[in-house]
Amino acid sequence: MRPYPPSTTASPRGGRFISFRCLSLLCWGLLWVVSGCGLAENHYLLIDQSLAAHDARRADAIMAQAESEYGSRNRLLYSMDRGMTLHLAGDYVQSNNLLEQASMEVERLYTRSIRTETAAFLTNDNMLPFEGDPYEHVMINVVKALNYAAMGQLTEAVVEARQIDHRLNVLADSAKEKDGYREDAFARYLTGVLYESTGDMNNAFIAYRKAYDIYEATKGWSRTPMPPMLRADLLRTAEALHLTTEFEEYRHQFPETRWVSRSDQPNLAQVVVISYNGRAPRKEEAFLDIPVSLSALQLVLLNRGVVHASNRQERRAADSVLYGLNGRVVRVALPKLMPQKTQVAQESVSLVPKEGTPISATSELVYNGTALAERALSDRMPGITTKALARAAVKFAAAEAATRGSQHAVNKGDAPWVGLLVGVLAHGLAIAFEAADTRSWRTLPDEIQISRLWVPPGEYESRVQALMRGGGAAQAGATRPLMLRAGETLFLIERVML
Repeated sequence: MRPYPPSTTASPRGGRFISFRCLSLLCWGLLWVVSGCGLAENHYLLIDQSLAAHDARRADAIMAQAESEYGSRNRLLYSMDRGMTLHLAGDYVQSNNLLEQASMEVERLYTRSIRTETAAFLTNDNMLPFEGDPYEHVMINVVKALNYAAMGQLTEAVVEARQIDHRLNVLADSAKEKDGYREDAFARYLTGVLYESTGDMNNAFIAYRKAYDIYEATKGWSRTPMPPMLRADLLRTAEALHLTTEFEEYRHQFPETRWVSRSDQPNLAQVVVISYNGRAPRKEEAFLDIPVSLSALQLVLLNRGVVHASNRQERRAADSVLYGLNGRVVRVALPKLMPQKTQVAQESVSLVPKEGTPISATSELVYNGTALAERALSDRMPGITTKALARAAVKFAAAEAATRGSQHAVNKGDAPWVGLLVGVLAHGLAIAFEAADTRSWRTLPDEIQISRLWVPPGEYESRVQALMRGGGAAQAGATRPLMLRAGETLFLIERVML
């Protein structure tokens, strides 16, 4: 008979002590995992409520108080979330400070330690630092540029426009998926508006032309048709640059389009209104339970119909216990996108002079955040799925090894029950630790719309009213007094409604 190691054969009491110690540690770990170790949802709910009440400062205060919830692995996410709430609150300087931290963190995260990767593989991807998606990286620079533009610092805004150009050019060269996210029509369009506002007509025309091509190429999945005002922008800049061939080409393509000639603009002021509508989509977990025996299949089917938990944590705890008892269920957790579409169709923007007739324009859609998030997740899903399946297989094998190992590590008479308990806990922990990475930049809007108005210089009041998808108009937002000078471009940021 094979002798037992001396350390475990001193007495049955000693063997049981060791076993109970191990089991207590495993139980503690199970309770910790199922209690939830990801970011809390509460602060996002409170932020949404504050924004719905048009109280962006309170939304930012809530975000500031939630900083400790993010932790070191989510420094990038906090900088992005907080940078956006500060932007909406009108604190453009501090917003840029946070977004600059985010930009530096993006560059830092290109390298990652092997230790962190290993820990994530044995648990879940929430153990990894949040990296964000490429479209979110582009939006960091977009919001920074809008911060500078809103402060009237157009030269600094153009610097960010060049950063956007650089980031998109690198992305286009390095993107692996031919049909994936590799360009951004809205970002290109915004750079065109910024270049033109500083008189750089050549770069403005290049940016407008790129935006036009991207809108046309991606309209199938981006659900963002080319905004009609872009046609006027192409005609105006081509005319100003004396690009006769291009001008005639666009005039032939857009025979109904009217535009403000560049020669008339020195006598006019331009107002650019950036409207944010709705909430960015959120991510939830979708569980795939893979039975490896007939009894496990029966348990999974029965569990889906019998267990009714009041929340996600309770459900996970119940699953961990039941599947741990069976020991033949492998769980894979995958992220799924939950759109939070806005009910706003457009904005009606009016500039009301002290004397004279109001000048109005209707906003045009330039950015669909839900479509971008869906594309980003679709691009990443094959890799996420492959990694999750491999991780689940390793966890299952480790749980089986722990069961067999525990039976050899204790007295012969204790082996069956110790092996059972260790197996229950090892398989239960494998289930409990499995979690999808549901982190994303949640403080972004669902949609961005732009209105552009050229008006004579003078004193005005700006008024923005949301037009709803089901018809009718929402209550008009607050008015703003404006003093406009000839040749000036003024940027206004509007958070319309959820």
